[in-house]
Amino acid sequence: MKTLRDKASLREALAAPRRGGQSIGLVPTMGYLHEGHLSLLRAARADCDLVVMSLFVNPAQFGAGEDLDRYPRDEERDLRLAEEAAVDFVYAPAVEEVYPEGFASHVEVEGLTDVLCGDPGRRGRDHFRGVTTVVAKLLNTVQPDVAYFGQKDAQQAIVIRRMAEDLDFPVRVEVLPTVREPDGLALSSRNAYLDAEERERATAISRSLNAAREMAASSSLAEALERARTELREAGIEPEYLEARHAGDLSPAAELNGRPVLIAVAAQVGGARLIDNVLIDPKGE
Repeated sequence: MKTLRDKASLREALAAPRRGGQSIGLVPTMGYLHEGHLSLLRAARADCDLVVMSLFVNPAQFGAGEDLDRYPRDEERDLRLAEEAAVDFVYAPAVEEVYPEGFASHVEVEGLTDVLCGDPGRRGRDHFRGVTTVVAKLLNTVQPDVAYFGQKDAQQAIVIRRMAEDLDFPVRVEVLPTVREPDGLALSSRNAYLDAEERERATAISRSLNAAREMAASSSLAEALERARTELREAGIEPEYLEARHAGDLSPAAELNGRPVLIAVAAQVGGARLIDNVLIDPKGE
């Protein structure tokens, strides 16, 4: 495994394999790897000849007052885990390499970034502008055949897939299932912020989503969402949002009508802002 710090070195390293017809998989990460990241790396390893993992805490997707400075970091551990996962190249640039002095260009996806986490009263569209800009730069630098993302960040995955389609990036965007702890808590680097009591309370998030999914099979979506809110209230959690959205375009979903529906939640538990979701797909796709 090679760790590269600048895009010129990475492009040079990938040039010959690309000319030789080898397929390239990209797994973008902000580090502090957990089993969710490793599941993406394993999928890339199984699918592609070469695996590139990016390791970059992207300042552009953090808003004022968010946790950029305290976001968990452990590069030595991340590199060890990446090597154990048979990653070929880790791209770990400095901020100045990604956003050099005078950087003034941004990529923005409209519509999909105005709701849920992108609502102006929440993280806002600037968060997703930071995400899509850095992912666009990674896609241009690596030029992968496949890029891998997790379902836990469902809105992010939907936005990135739309960006790739709209801007004609020649890449397949693969979205893999959320990886959870045995008690249902979705794996997240921010789980490190939780103490024991907060972590126990946080399990109510996945319970609430499972309850909503089960109830939606025989009741209205409104009743299913209210059941989820009750589950959260009983754990002392007030959600930032808990909404049902059509998974294709994130438009509001009032009922199950044959289209896949995403039930998504965000909630502050202690020092951690946690997000999670379940997908209700009547066709089972």
